[in-house]
Amino acid sequence: MPSYAYFQKKIMPLEEAKIGIMTHSFHYGTAIFEGIRGNWNDEQQQTYIFRLKEHFKRLVNGCKVLMIDLPHSVDEMCELTVELVSKCGFKEDIYIRPVAYTSSQALGVRLHNLEHDFFMFVIPWGPYLDVDKARCCVSSWHRPEDNVIPPQIKAAGIYINNALAKTEAQSGGYDEAIMLAPDGHISEGSGENIFLVTDGQLVTPAVTNNILMGITRNTVIELAEKELGIETIHRSIDRCELYTADECFLTGTAAHVTPVSEIDDRKIGTGEVGKVTARLRDLYVKVIRGDHPEYMHWCTPVYNK
Repeated sequence: MPSYAYFQKKIMPLEEAKIGIMTHSFHYGTAIFEGIRGNWNDEQQQTYIFRLKEHFKRLVNGCKVLMIDLPHSVDEMCELTVELVSKCGFKEDIYIRPVAYTSSQALGVRLHNLEHDFFMFVIPWGPYLDVDKARCCVSSWHRPEDNVIPPQIKAAGIYINNALAKTEAQSGGYDEAIMLAPDGHISEGSGENIFLVTDGQLVTPAVTNNILMGITRNTVIELAEKELGIETIHRSIDRCELYTADECFLTGTAAHVTPVSEIDDRKIGTGEVGKVTARLRDLYVKVIRGDHPEYMHWCTPVYNK
């Protein structure tokens, strides 16, 4: 089934949406993007877009840092997303990629005196980490300091850092990398936040550990407290704590909730999916597919019944 894009203020076939080779963001990474999931519910014959407004609010914040003037408001981008996904008509899990970027056909390292634009496209996309439980390694590549490249925004250029870590991990036979903050504490995966289960509590790196403030991360923290009665501790985590944790899992829009069975060739807990991880994973799947009435405010339906 062909897909569509919103590009230069109109919806068009995806293959027709093209940028010029002098586009500033292509050369310098001066773009802010989001990854948004649309989750197909076969029983309801409905696609639910998860936490749509929160994603665009984060995109707006990133644009403030890179001095990108967005041509649309958050509400307008939400409406455009529903229209575009409906036009595509996919009846499977999808991934939505909105991008605010410097569109000037000009070279020169800067953020000022540039033109900006916004595009978005939709593709079918299944599990990002297509494994029941992930084998991870601690990467030799560290996350950058905030005054180098701000890690709390989804800037295109920063993802060279993530790509280096991901390829290093997979070249070594692992599914995913775990990256350290510059001070040596645990930061996050190459595309996910990380949680440990220790003594019945969730533990996750604090914002000061150079992490992206993930929307899935926020969701899991809320679900754990409200549905399971489990608090989350936000603090610095030493590397050796990974090896002694009872459970470990990764969270992200693309990866959902992915259990971790091994880190650096050491089993985490029993090496199987832990009880807390399994409960949170199953609960999260119900919520994002529109099967949990209490959290329908997070789900935007696409197709009119």
